[in-house]
Amino acid sequence: MPVRAYLTTLLLLYLGSQASAQDWVNWRGPQHDGSSTVEGLPMVFDQEANVLWKTVLPGSGASTPIVVGERVFLTSVDSDAGQLLAICLDRDSGEVLWQHSAGSGYQAFGAGEPTTLGSRSNYASPSAVSDGVLVTFFFGNGDLVAYDMEGEQRWRRNLQEDLGEFQFQWTFSATPTLWEDRLVLPILQRDAPVNDHGKEGTESFILGLDPATGKTLFRTVRPSDARVESRESYATAIPYVTEEGRKELIVVGGDVISGHDPLTGEEFWRWGTWNPGHREQWWRVVPSAVVGGGVALACAPKGAPVFAVQLGGKGSLDDASLAWKSEGRRSPVTSDVPTPLYYRDHFYILSDLRSMLSKVHPGSGEVVWSVPMPRDAKWRASPTGADGRVWCMDHGARVVAIDAESGEIVTVAQMGGEENQKARSSVVPAHGSLFIRTDTSLFRVGFSESDADSDED
Repeated sequence: MPVRAYLTTLLLLYLGSQASAQDWVNWRGPQHDGSSTVEGLPMVFDQEANVLWKTVLPGSGASTPIVVGERVFLTSVDSDAGQLLAICLDRDSGEVLWQHSAGSGYQAFGAGEPTTLGSRSNYASPSAVSDGVLVTFFFGNGDLVAYDMEGEQRWRRNLQEDLGEFQFQWTFSATPTLWEDRLVLPILQRDAPVNDHGKEGTESFILGLDPATGKTLFRTVRPSDARVESRESYATAIPYVTEEGRKELIVVGGDVISGHDPLTGEEFWRWGTWNPGHREQWWRVVPSAVVGGGVALACAPKGAPVFAVQLGGKGSLDDASLAWKSEGRRSPVTSDVPTPLYYRDHFYILSDLRSMLSKVHPGSGEVVWSVPMPRDAKWRASPTGADGRVWCMDHGARVVAIDAESGEIVTVAQMGGEENQKARSSVVPAHGSLFIRTDTSLFRVGFSESDADSDED
């Protein structure tokens, strides 16, 4: 077995030891790349057909549900009550097992609704993460709270109260990464006040916490030469193990992509920039990195190229470390918001600006195919891969599945009504089903046991 494949197998075995391969324990799934080995998913469904259950949610949220054994966890808001909610559902029935007001109500931004900053999102945008013992919820106002599986609170803190106000133009929405017995959150932000909050000289940093207690284990400054909004990142740290066995967290933002020690936050390497001379000052980064085929993708914003950086480097890397880059505005291979998928040895890059899904070879950047997507609503949710298909959902809660081999659209399912205008949660494949979050509800879509028995007959 090649060294790279061997180490990848070790990593997957490590991650698999933390949870069932059928689970979806964090925002980007068991391999942190949007992919799953789940099979037996339905080809045809809608708001009634092949729906095993539907649970009406208290409010909206962009967070993707996670599935841990017999439980489903997600965040939501109750705008009328001004509450940030941590919710646990029964996987088989959709029944609410417990629901807590997880937010402190901390509001650092003056007058306004306590569940949102601006109109484009709300504080229930980061996804939960779990090791099967505890589940940790993070909210965009800095509230961080951990419960056991039965809903007993183990610890809570507010990062803005403890570490200073966030300095972002929009609602901060990175999801914590649970790896190497660390809960890690990149806080890459402006160094100047924004929207009447913050202060001059504020640092960007990588924060590492003890997942059992919430106590700070490290706060490592991540410097950047980017300016104004280009310093801001909403991306999640992604785990990777090099051929030499070095464990890294891949972080993107502040005009660069970098690799960090998960135990200390120390920076091993960085490559950049997609913003020469840091001329563009409004290039915040939303997509997280994705790793596959020996490279890490960094999606530069607003129609700029996608960059594939060869992994395993040290120090400050130059363009010789680039495996390839897309043509940006002349190419469908670009993404302003969705994080790409790595599935069955290829990247799948969803362009929200082009309404196009592209299958890309990881080593060369060759575009295998590009498929136009319906243009009725924006494509902001990150694609996921399972059962030979790539699953995408638009703002209007329309789910589209594309055959991963041929690029043929094989499923179109409208899961929301006219009120669903900002659905941004990724479709989650887990335990033989799809978990689909709209603005108002969570669906479990799949075949019932009686359907399976009928198919066997």
